[in-house]
Amino acid sequence: MSRLIQRYTTGERNTHWVVAIAFVLAALSGLALFHPAFFFLTHLFGGGPWTRILHPFIGVLMSLFFIAMAMRFWRLNHITPADRQWMGRIKDVLCNRDENLPELGKYNAGQKILFWTMVVTMPLLLLTGIAIWQPWFAPYVPVWLMRVAVVIHALSAWILILGIIVHVYAAIWVKGTVRAMTRGTVTEAWARHHHRAWYRETTGK
Repeated sequence: MSRLIQRYTTGERNTHWVVAIAFVLAALSGLALFHPAFFFLTHLFGGGPWTRILHPFIGVLMSLFFIAMAMRFWRLNHITPADRQWMGRIKDVLCNRDENLPELGKYNAGQKILFWTMVVTMPLLLLTGIAIWQPWFAPYVPVWLMRVAVVIHALSAWILILGIIVHVYAAIWVKGTVRAMTRGTVTEAWARHHHRAWYRETTGK
């Protein structure tokens, strides 16, 4: 049986899951406020008024924990020549032809793109959210700026929601990936197959 390699510490996993749970709650409450077709989602939060009250606080919590997570993983998400090569062979990625792919570090290009997408959208969501936060900050923001903030907030949210959907699908698609964020470990065979450069760095093999 393939031995296990630690991929994430307990602290890293806890931070990830706080961000993940807060994201789901922020997305559901945000959709409920976005369009009447999603208003039924307010029942999850105790009704319309409570949804409006809780949504910004959930967003702030998500942003703060994401900052902590981003600081921890920042240096691991720089785009490398191997990542560009990986993106150029996306057909091989989708068809599981891993023998044609370059050796990767801890994260592949898809994971890095999501990371940088979050780095851009999270601050936008936080800043625009503050600008439209009733009754605390919005009264001090010009109406035209509030309108711009609403549009940017909605666009950023949709981009992030789509990115996370792809992220979850990919995690389930690549067998053994979910284990990394639930138990903190991956098998040696998984690491060698999907992230060979990281495997060599971690094991010295």
